Amino acid sequence: MNIKQELGKYIDRKSTLLAVGPMSKNCVDATIEMSDKYNVPIMMIASRRQIDSSAFGGGYVENWDTASYSKYVRFRSKKKKVILCRDHGGPYQNNFDFNNNCSFSQSMQNAKESIACDIDNNFKIIHLDPSIASNQNKNLSQKEILDSLFELMIFCKNYSKKKKKNFLIEVGTEEQTGKTTNFEEIEIFLKKINSFCEKNNTDKPTFVVIQTGTKVLEMENVGSFECPVRIKNEIPPEIQIFKALELCSKYGVWMKEHNADYLSEQSLAWHPKIGIHAVNVAPEFGVEETKSFIKILKKYNFRKELNIFLELSYKSKKWEKWLKEKTKASDHEKSIMAGHYIFSSKEFLELKNRISYNLLKKNFDVDSFLKEKLKSKIFSYLKNFRLI
Repeated sequence: MNIKQELGKYIDRKSTLLAVGPMSKNCVDATIEMSDKYNVPIMMIASRRQIDSSAFGGGYVENWDTASYSKYVRFRSKKKKVILCRDHGGPYQNNFDFNNNCSFSQSMQNAKESIACDIDNNFKIIHLDPSIASNQNKNLSQKEILDSLFELMIFCKNYSKKKKKNFLIEVGTEEQTGKTTNFEEIEIFLKKINSFCEKNNTDKPTFVVIQTGTKVLEMENVGSFECPVRIKNEIPPEIQIFKALELCSKYGVWMKEHNADYLSEQSLAWHPKIGIHAVNVAPEFGVEETKSFIKILKKYNFRKELNIFLELSYKSKKWEKWLKEKTKASDHEKSIMAGHYIFSSKEFLELKNRISYNLLKKNFDVDSFLKEKLKSKIFSYLKNFRLI
């Protein structure tokens, strides 16, 4: 299957492509089953923290490494329309490099080895994102980012030629601010990439990440996309996005929106009408599964187990990155934000297995229930994006 031609069919008919973060095994299974049921391509975007090469410790999702994850998806996907993608592939995009105090050159080498493993295991879209510095408090200059991006693009070109593998490149290097990107900055970025590709006879990127006014904090979208009032010093999304799409058309790339989680049905339905080509959705699915698991524990009176789960989740401190600057989130809400990060931990699995065993006696399948909740969420995106 030619991935670009397959995805292009949906873009040509004014649909918005969906990319799902593999937040858990149930989330992966739900995505596969929805893709098979509706015979529609769905991208699965694994960050290096979620899934990585075994050389760098794998990831927190199901304790999979890149090879075992790819094998699982390819075996389970009957219609073969689930597209494996790397999200944020680049230096310092995992915990391994920070934990081992890797130098920049070593982290770049690790990133290349991780990408090579992706390519070997049939990932079809690679997002190159060298925007993180060894000092996480430092902001890299555009030149530093572009230099690293071009180095990774050349590596991808050479490795794909060596292995005779075809895949697509996604670029876009900035963290989501919740604001729209200035279209003059977009044009400078695309022009430099275009010039580099022509000079080095390498394929141009297929996707470019562009800020559309979306940003996830806690359990909501706090960006300007749905803001009912104008924001000072910012061009409104409905104007800015059309300008950005014109530039994408000019340079022959597709716009990718990150952090579309928690948007209203009305906002989601506007995406194909506006012409946004693709979106990423991830933390919302993790939170949905966590909330659904808590509902099970409450309904069947597993009070002790509920307290243990919430405590395990809270102690992980994985909620810290999601907090608003002046947060009012309770400890309970923080536990919900972090729940999916511990789904593969030994303590959680022991807890869940006990609960599942007891509920099976009552003809209640925990994972089936959780999957159905996730499939309902995925369905909403497929419907609103005109994919089905």
